[in-house]
Amino acid sequence: MSRDLHSEIKTKLKDDIMQGALTKFAEQYPGARLKSYENVGDGSQEAIDELRDDLRDMKLRTVENIEKYADEFQKSVEARGGIVYRAKDGDDLKQYLIKIANENGVKRIVKSKSMATEEIHLNHDLEEKGFHVRETDLGEWMLAVAGQKPSHMVMPAIHLNRQQCAKFFSQELKEEIPSDIPFMIQTARRVLREEFRTADMGITGANFGVAENGAIGLVTNEGNARLVTTLPRIHVVIIGYEKLIPKVKDIAKIVRLLPRNGTCQRMTSYMTMVDGPTPVIYKKDGEWVEENRKQYVILLDNGRLKAAHDPKMRQAFQCVRCASCLNVCPIWTLVGGHVYGHIYSGGIGAILTGLLGKGSMEAFGQFSDLCIGCRKCVSICPGKVPIPDLIDELRHRNVKEKGLSFPEKMAFQHILTNRSLFHTLLRAASLAQKPVQSGKFIRHLPLFFAHLTEGRSLPAVSDRPMRDRMAELSKKNPANPVKRVAFFSGCNLDFVFPDTAENVVKVLQDLGMEVVFPEAQSCCGKPAIGMGDRDTGKVLAKQNIEAFEKSGADVIICACPTCAETLEKTYVEMFAEDSSWRTRVELFAAKIREFTSFVAEEYEKQGRLKETEGNEKVTYHDSCHMRRGLGVWKEPRALLKAAKGVDFVEMHNPDKCCGMAGAFGMRYAEISLPMLKEKLTNVKNTGASTVAVACPACMMQIGGGLDQELPNVKVKHVADILAERL
Repeated sequence: MSRDLHSEIKTKLKDDIMQGALTKFAEQYPGARLKSYENVGDGSQEAIDELRDDLRDMKLRTVENIEKYADEFQKSVEARGGIVYRAKDGDDLKQYLIKIANENGVKRIVKSKSMATEEIHLNHDLEEKGFHVRETDLGEWMLAVAGQKPSHMVMPAIHLNRQQCAKFFSQELKEEIPSDIPFMIQTARRVLREEFRTADMGITGANFGVAENGAIGLVTNEGNARLVTTLPRIHVVIIGYEKLIPKVKDIAKIVRLLPRNGTCQRMTSYMTMVDGPTPVIYKKDGEWVEENRKQYVILLDNGRLKAAHDPKMRQAFQCVRCASCLNVCPIWTLVGGHVYGHIYSGGIGAILTGLLGKGSMEAFGQFSDLCIGCRKCVSICPGKVPIPDLIDELRHRNVKEKGLSFPEKMAFQHILTNRSLFHTLLRAASLAQKPVQSGKFIRHLPLFFAHLTEGRSLPAVSDRPMRDRMAELSKKNPANPVKRVAFFSGCNLDFVFPDTAENVVKVLQDLGMEVVFPEAQSCCGKPAIGMGDRDTGKVLAKQNIEAFEKSGADVIICACPTCAETLEKTYVEMFAEDSSWRTRVELFAAKIREFTSFVAEEYEKQGRLKETEGNEKVTYHDSCHMRRGLGVWKEPRALLKAAKGVDFVEMHNPDKCCGMAGAFGMRYAEISLPMLKEKLTNVKNTGASTVAVACPACMMQIGGGLDQELPNVKVKHVADILAERL
């Protein structure tokens, strides 16, 4: 079914109730999470990372031997009296479940929260077959009444407020329910108590299944899962292969992280372990009887085993479904989960959608570009799942299978790879923009382009790019340089911000460096690679490597972190299996240095990295690729604090994405602009007159917003600030 994703996004952005809930939650979550870790070791990030490493390593070892642990788990469950069935997909599982329900005379079913059952739309099929099915998780129950799907893996009804919940209660129970939370909880207990008492079958998911002894674990806060496992005479566990763990001792690796990341608790209210059938008393033919409850454990595949045997995609098995990645995702916290159009949302949702079930890649392609690759999720994920990397891999596979659209193919394969044509078009653009250009900005565009300049100005393409200036700048290279440095400018610094590119060169020359600019360099390839077109990325990589091999440089400097990450890391990954190019790529990548980290290192050697006092208030925005891709965030701050006349002031959430993210900022302006507005508010609250950045794309986004909203505040690259003070 075709969707108007942009329209759905705009609707969610206008939902004041959801916006209020998500904004408040996103603001409170990071601090609450860190507080829950205060008693872990010394409470440091290193202590937290040690736990994360243990969990990741355990999960990877498990997935590498998934069949072995599945066999051991089945044997252990059966030894305790349980029955195990391995379902190849959702249809297989539902057929088996309906069969055992009919064989056991089941009419009424209670369920605790399970994303696996949501994944296969279990409730719908059971109800169609005449079974009475009741969700007993409070949020899931309300969503079922409302006819909605979960918007979050842990807090399914986070997008609703108490007034809406009371309305759904009233509709379901046919009585007026006030919007008082304690009253609603008591009402739910009263109603659900009867459901638990009369249920024939209880269905749960599992947070983990232990191969060593066949136990399954349920980590919950409401207690409903415990009732689902103990009151009905039949208990069915639906568990995905990714939930298996080898040993009882491995439980600690999960429970020390899952509650802290999922709900910011050291431990949830209920930790339930179920290890086989237990006695149950129920009424049969009018008389009370006691017998062992039946336990069925269904291991769900639905694409999981294929992913487990995929050397790259198996990393998705490191996920423990805590949803912390959603809690810090700048896109999810704006639009919520429902715009993703599937059961799983956010970046991890895109991956799971691409791997699990029928037609998975089609669904993945519909919303995978809602991941902007900011890597905030990776920094917080307890299993260290490299979510943006796996999304890039799936995008690449999608392109290999289906190809690019005609405009993308033309732009990437016929223009971007032809440097002469590409640069000619950029020069032509500098002339074509004259009628709408105002200084260094384009503030208004006509007709159907008008929306591109709503809320932000666009930077004008320079009429004199960096490559036309380098010959003159080269004359100022020192006579006896300490190093020969090649400057990789990237497209933005070359054609949009050549003044900043000049300042990069001036700062390097001031350090005693000879700076060269290989004119054969072109785009780093990130736009194409990010869309899944690695073939174009490889063509551009080869062009750039050949250009810089001829420079004879000791170091290659990038003042754009996106380019730096692409040249240093992505190129190596793309050519890892190419024996004819691998060595050349590795030698090239070894020379790449990000500008601020390189300059800070050299300043330190020269004794120039000492904090000074000043009157010009300057704040700093962290580029996503800079802080979390390259791990560079201390160095630019050290440089700013050492810059003469600067009074450095930190802004709130300095590392939260500004909303540019390459083409995303244009394609999804309706999301990009609220992100920008939040950033501008944080800038304004510092009282700074200058926002320093180390990324030209952020410079473009923040500078365009400042031009319209705060024209007295300027955005400058760190290189600009340093060059002004030479």
